[in-house]
Amino acid sequence: MRDFGGIVELTPARSVRPATAEDVVAAVRDAAARDLDLVPRGLGHSTHGQSLTTGVSLDLRGLAGVHEVGADHAVVGAGASWREVLAATLPLGLTPPVLTDHLDVTVGGTISAGGIGGTSHLHGTQAENVLALDVVAGGRLVTCSPGVRPELFDAVRGGIGRHGVITGATLRLIPAPERVLSCTIPCRDAADLLRVQRETRAEHISGQVKPSEQGWAFEAKAVLYGDGREPPPGTTEVEELPYAGFCDRLRPDVEELITLGEWARPHPWGMVFLPGPGAAAVIESTLATMTTADLGLSGVILVKALRVGHVPMLAVPDDPVLLSVLRTASPGCASVAEMLAANGALLDRAAAAGGTRYAVDSVPPPTG
Repeated sequence: MRDFGGIVELTPARSVRPATAEDVVAAVRDAAARDLDLVPRGLGHSTHGQSLTTGVSLDLRGLAGVHEVGADHAVVGAGASWREVLAATLPLGLTPPVLTDHLDVTVGGTISAGGIGGTSHLHGTQAENVLALDVVAGGRLVTCSPGVRPELFDAVRGGIGRHGVITGATLRLIPAPERVLSCTIPCRDAADLLRVQRETRAEHISGQVKPSEQGWAFEAKAVLYGDGREPPPGTTEVEELPYAGFCDRLRPDVEELITLGEWARPHPWGMVFLPGPGAAAVIESTLATMTTADLGLSGVILVKALRVGHVPMLAVPDDPVLLSVLRTASPGCASVAEMLAANGALLDRAAAAGGTRYAVDSVPPPTG
């Protein structure tokens, strides 16, 4: 069995697909009785075996479904994808405050990872926008929230599935816009990109570093919700989109990558949280060591200044910036081993600057 990263391959001793939370309880108790590791798995979008095990693989896609949508919340199964959540909430004019760029990942999976999106500079992580969780911990099913079993609530959000199995979630919802205005803002360098992200007033903002004939080019995307908004200073391109289409903007790219075979190639992703004051220097020094071959034919580099509140398991520096070097091991480019080594160097560089690892990444195993 593999995950999206396509680097680690493990064969579980047993695979279980529970249909109910009670089935999860039974599977957890059985694994404990057999002294087997148990790892929950959604759509397997981890990149270095985080959703794999040689023990019990717990496939939570059987716990899908949106069970209730209220005026400000939705009750969903942990195995529901964010695409399924949106399909239930948008007809009512509602949306989760934070969405991942790629919608075909599960609610339980991204809450367990933290969950970062283009609105995280305003709303924090997806884990911060959870009102309550149903969790199997200690061999029993319990509910936790900021006011009920807060220690467990804090342990499972961003806990990569190692402190309990999330079976259901109550998600915060906010009003959804009908349309958005996507604005492209070219930037001079990493420092300018971060300045634009911090100073631009937009509901959704992100940054990307792209190869060009002159070297690496920096670009911010500021997305304004609603009609009649003026593009931010420095905007060179604008595109008006329905909100639903904007949320699903990656689907055509993913379909093309599947056709080209790039989606199935190994994805050694390097992802680090950097402290704001030193982020630009780390980004520039990282780019100075890279060529397009080190990134892969369909690899991308993303930069996101964000806000992270009370998610203890998601250890981040102050004023955090997420640098994501999303490599693809394409033919004729750097090898998987070389890309993993580069991720290790990135992590060392980040740590020296006071940064931390985002644990959904691909890093070499520790030595010694």
